[in-house]
Amino acid sequence: MCYICTGLFFIEVTHNMMGFIFAIISGAAMSIQGVMNTRLGEKIGTYEANMYVQGTAFLLSLLVMLIFGKGDLRAITDANKLYLFGGALGLVITITVMKSVSSLSPTLAISVILIAQLITAALIDAFGLMESEKMAFDWTKYVGIALMIGGVLLFKWQR
Repeated sequence: MCYICTGLFFIEVTHNMMGFIFAIISGAAMSIQGVMNTRLGEKIGTYEANMYVQGTAFLLSLLVMLIFGKGDLRAITDANKLYLFGGALGLVITITVMKSVSSLSPTLAISVILIAQLITAALIDAFGLMESEKMAFDWTKYVGIALMIGGVLLFKWQR
């Protein structure tokens, strides 16, 4: 259990609530970063912007690890080798977000990205991929995805 100070009083926050708070922060940060990276890429070039973004992230990650890290980096040799490609996906993510935001509007691009993320995460859960717990993918999940796609189509629809 942890507590968040609202200024007037403390609110008890459960582990599950912290997950939602982190997800909201992550979603907002990803959207803001996508637009920032795109605008930087328009000034200095897509691949140059990506190098700056990834380089900055590396340096900050190194600093945070040195200050707060409690893990064992040497244990990386014991990790599934597939998981080591997560860093390479950072390159793919940054560049494709920049390209989609510059080709579409930020809202449309991020909406399509969110749908792709949801479908991919659902497949990972449904098949128990990458050591995830296998979860049922029932009709409600299909309806949820259809509603999201419908929302994007409605958003894009112009009279």
